Amino acid sequence: MYEIRSAKFHSQDANAQTSVMIEPPKVTVVIPVYNREKYIGAAIGSILAQTFTHFELLVIDDGSTDKTQEVIQSYCDPRIRLVCNETNEGIPRTRNKGIQLAHGEYLAFLDSDDWAYPDRLARQVAFLDSHPDYVAVGAWIEWMDEEGRYLRRAKRKPILPDEIAAQRLFHQGIENSTSMARTVVLREYGHQEQYDVSEDFDLWARIAAKHKLATLPKILLRRRMHAGRITQEKAYRIKDTLLAIYASQLRALGVPFTDTDLERHFLLRSMRKLKFTPDLVYVEWAEAWLLRLQAVNQLAHCYPEPAFSEVLGRLWLKVCWHASADIRWTAWRRFWRSPLCKSARRGLRTLFFLHTVKLLVRTPWP
Repeated sequence: MYEIRSAKFHSQDANAQTSVMIEPPKVTVVIPVYNREKYIGAAIGSILAQTFTHFELLVIDDGSTDKTQEVIQSYCDPRIRLVCNETNEGIPRTRNKGIQLAHGEYLAFLDSDDWAYPDRLARQVAFLDSHPDYVAVGAWIEWMDEEGRYLRRAKRKPILPDEIAAQRLFHQGIENSTSMARTVVLREYGHQEQYDVSEDFDLWARIAAKHKLATLPKILLRRRMHAGRITQEKAYRIKDTLLAIYASQLRALGVPFTDTDLERHFLLRSMRKLKFTPDLVYVEWAEAWLLRLQAVNQLAHCYPEPAFSEVLGRLWLKVCWHASADIRWTAWRRFWRSPLCKSARRGLRTLFFLHTVKLLVRTPWP
């Protein structure tokens, strides 16, 4: 590993620009990068254009073999630190290295092919400064194509800490590329390096189990869709990793399970994406499984209530909705007769309220 500090500025400005970095930065932005010469410039540019300026940008090149390093070194800003891995070490180890090398009180992640809105850092710093009981905050995202064109598609994560914590058995709590956290907390937890994909899912699940997280109801990032982002081989590895993470959480909750249970549990979050239509056998399993999770949690208190029951209720509604494409009213009869129906209705009211808030709020929550 070696480090190059960007210092390409005019000599008459050297003293002034160097003095800016004498005081430790408030925020360290960490961008791990591997062979992203086409996109890394846009990611760096989006950080240098932030309205909040008291940051350092730590770019860690993970053994790139293209012109990624040349692109990074072309920027003339003393806030950029370039660290180069001698070989490709992978995202988890590279992010952990960024956490250890960070100088900032707060640490913000950004993927090397994404783009941050100019007010991202300012909004998240303001939130963490004014909410000392929260350890991290994310934001909503939208998608762009390979050339950076807006795709009219957005992802809106839950904004409340109990909702985020309640979902960690099924979905990632906050979007990693939008996250800003207290550096000391990230150093305590770190990424588990045995996971070469979905390591961020595991990280935020472990943190959400003990600490409060939030998501700002504001789109602060554009995620780039391109051919190299998700390959079929990577999709299989993601599934295997998620199954391992689910298994770890289920053991912590105290729920016995089989390999079939794990496979079916995975489907609860991915029915639409995988074009999976539940049959009656799956519907029966889902009702029994969700009720078991609810009953065990009421004793173990691993996930916050009533938020956890509302998540289970919405999943039950989702199962019956997709199943109704084949088994029609049989699915809806099962839905209305199940004890999960009550949680589903309460969860839908909460969801409706939150979506109403999302439409009305134009400033960071809360």
